[in-house]
Amino acid sequence: MNARDARVWPQTASVDDAGVMSIGGVDVRDLADRFGTPVFVLDEADFRARARLFRDSFDSAFAEIGGAVDVYYAGKAFLCSAVARWVAEEGLRLDTCTGGELAVARKAGVPGPKLGLHGNNKSDVEIARAIEMGVGRIVLDSLAEVSRVAEAAADAGRRVPVMVRVTTGVHAGGHEYIATAHEDQKFGLSIADGGAMRAIEAVLARPELELLGIHTHIGSQIQDAAAFEASARKLLALRAKVAATTGHLMPEVDLGGGFGIAYTSADEAIDVPTVARALADVVDSVCGELGTPVPRISIEPGRAIAGPSTVTLYRVGVVKPVTVGDGEVRMRTYISVDGGMSDNLRPALYGAVYTARLANRVSTKVKVRSRIVGKHCESGDILVSDIELPADIAPGDLLAIPATGAYGRSMASNYNAVPRPAVVAVRDGRPRVIVRRETEQDLLLLDVDDEAPDAP
Repeated sequence: MNARDARVWPQTASVDDAGVMSIGGVDVRDLADRFGTPVFVLDEADFRARARLFRDSFDSAFAEIGGAVDVYYAGKAFLCSAVARWVAEEGLRLDTCTGGELAVARKAGVPGPKLGLHGNNKSDVEIARAIEMGVGRIVLDSLAEVSRVAEAAADAGRRVPVMVRVTTGVHAGGHEYIATAHEDQKFGLSIADGGAMRAIEAVLARPELELLGIHTHIGSQIQDAAAFEASARKLLALRAKVAATTGHLMPEVDLGGGFGIAYTSADEAIDVPTVARALADVVDSVCGELGTPVPRISIEPGRAIAGPSTVTLYRVGVVKPVTVGDGEVRMRTYISVDGGMSDNLRPALYGAVYTARLANRVSTKVKVRSRIVGKHCESGDILVSDIELPADIAPGDLLAIPATGAYGRSMASNYNAVPRPAVVAVRDGRPRVIVRRETEQDLLLLDVDDEAPDAP
């Protein structure tokens, strides 16, 4: 119980002989006391190192074939102005999909050309804002968006760079809800039914639009390169077909992302340098077969940067053994913590599996079958469904759940009127709040009752 799996925990996480965990050189007991719980603890050094790993691995692999790569950080995984600034400082670009994410990028000072805008249902306001900010690309997700973006570009007096999102029929990853390149879903235009080609031809017919290239995304939590390679072949073949039929050779291809991480010791994170080399080899080989030059490539690591960088700290409340046979046989112990599905929706939404450890002390007690649950009024409010934890876990103890940096805070809600947790970045022994904890007063500021009597 006192070991730390380096595949699962942030790079600076450590556990001392007393069983106390530190992250970024900061004792988790001090973090909990100072900032409250639940709290997202983000290891800044870990985050930056993962960003550099993607940048350097893909730059190196594609330089060998005479190509270049842009790495787009997925704002949807977790975004605040500090993180947006880190992304830019580490040489990455930023992918956004809403006006709110564009607003965060603007606040952080990310240059427009380093931004992309995604989304299957962009509003006119979001499109106009992206054009006004001079984003490097708008990814078109439907045929109807071609004319909408072109008209907005004309109104702004600008020529707007765009990509067309296509579905290749190749999909990978875990839950059905995160596989995004099969035909029967809301994203993109199908290569198979000709929708992708019709959209591309529509873009070429609009002088207000500059066709940069094509884009796909095949899923999430992908553990090997095979699906990326198959998808790349289809994209490059479509690029060659467009060049042959229209005379326009698109300069860029986005291979998407969805790189897998380790949530538990049973998982293997994808090996970034290996995948980079494999994709470079495929692009080089296929372009050679097709007689087309290597395009500029972009990739989107998704959760693989933010996910492993963050640990959520919870404080234990009620500990409830559940027994059968007149109390003679313990079925499991339910350990209730002060957060739950409002700060990590993924177990309830996807059946996502996490691990946890006692973080504030050592225990030599026998391990018992346990379930970590939240405080919400749902039986499905489960953070870790089945785990062995020390039998002496008690109210006031701290539990740490790793790999919660992607989609934890981003999907957080105010269910049961619970304020959302803070995000605290740690580095070199110094903690600082980068997203403050919500308060009940924050919630009440949105509550409007125009028929309420005046307060005394």
